[in-house]
Amino acid sequence: MSEQVAAVAGGVIGGILLFTLIGIALYLLWKKLCFLPSYEELANPVTPPCLEPSLQEQNFTQSSPAIQPKSTRTRSVPFIIPPKIHARDWINLTNEEPIQEDNELCMTPQSGSRSSFHSLAGAYVIGSINPELYKDPEDNSETNFPEGNIGRLWFSVEYEQETERLLVSLIKARNLQAPADSCSPFVKIYLLPDERRFLQSKTKRKTPNPHFDENFVFQASSKTLHQRTLKFLVFHTDKQKRHHLLGQAILPLKNETLTSDSKLVIWRDLEAENLEPPSEYGDIQFSLSYNDYLGRLTVVVLRARGLKLQDESLTTSVYVKVSLMNHNKFIKCKKTAAVLGSPNPVYNESFSFKTDQKELDTASLSLSVLQKAEGDKSHQLGRVVVGPYMYTRGRELEHWNEMTSKPKELVKRWHALAAAPS
Repeated sequence: MSEQVAAVAGGVIGGILLFTLIGIALYLLWKKLCFLPSYEELANPVTPPCLEPSLQEQNFTQSSPAIQPKSTRTRSVPFIIPPKIHARDWINLTNEEPIQEDNELCMTPQSGSRSSFHSLAGAYVIGSINPELYKDPEDNSETNFPEGNIGRLWFSVEYEQETERLLVSLIKARNLQAPADSCSPFVKIYLLPDERRFLQSKTKRKTPNPHFDENFVFQASSKTLHQRTLKFLVFHTDKQKRHHLLGQAILPLKNETLTSDSKLVIWRDLEAENLEPPSEYGDIQFSLSYNDYLGRLTVVVLRARGLKLQDESLTTSVYVKVSLMNHNKFIKCKKTAAVLGSPNPVYNESFSFKTDQKELDTASLSLSVLQKAEGDKSHQLGRVVVGPYMYTRGRELEHWNEMTSKPKELVKRWHALAAAPS
């Protein structure tokens, strides 16, 4: 009898457990089906419910261009916090502390068009970005020409270390001033100090704004590359096939970082070449400037021409020594870098001297052009002295007086070199 009661009790308990498991499985299946997300595409995206009224109005106008009021202002772009970021506390992560998750999210996932920023579940707008603030600055190099400009030239330079080749690309020129109504320009390119060899571009017919797009190659040793200078001469060809020099541009390579990985694109304003024959010992061009506030005298040694070299081989070098004197007493001197032997070296080096304004009536500058000889000896090719009436006359005095009358302005002039004093 007891065995029958036990069997009945076991059957009842087993039935209850079976029905319980079936009920739990049905409940879980029902819950899964009920909470599946809906992918129904709505006509308009749903505005997040927790946004402030001002942000809701802003979002509505951005997503509804048909009713947006007319305005001349640039349409801003909404700036959105992704849901994986805004759902976290902003804590210092450097201490490796666990990130705390918010229990209550600001928004629930919204369904809608994938092209709208509202389709990002949990994302919300915190402001907007004005695209006008992130535009690249406008390039005015083709329109902004200074008064008296005679032309502007664009080119690029790169250097192949393995093959020791200097690659020059002639790009374009703008605002060329031809002597006739029409302009047919071409360009000669020199790698100084070698002035006997040059490479020449094609002639562009009847345009003051030519596009050249031509490539040229010079062979140049890496050891002497930074002592060399690129020189561009721009010519115009008239109807009688005669050539007229429009201007020149010069690029010393000593201050440029040239590699084969990056192409250096440069533009230069053309300068008129001094067509006067050089003086007996050659000429030198430099700029003077005086800053009365800082009490600083600045000399920019630009170039020399027509030098009478003792040794005309390309291995010789020429440099300029700038000396500051006061009452014929030596104060200080500075030297340019030596340029490989050329009768027309280019320097473009600037030097500054501390000089009180009261000393300008007694100070003077001596610029000497020297050619390196064997050993540490140098031979002086010529010199020029600029200063007040106490020491100079003529163009040298005019240059000094113009510098003192135009503070902070660079005054550039050519000067004839005189023989070195015996």
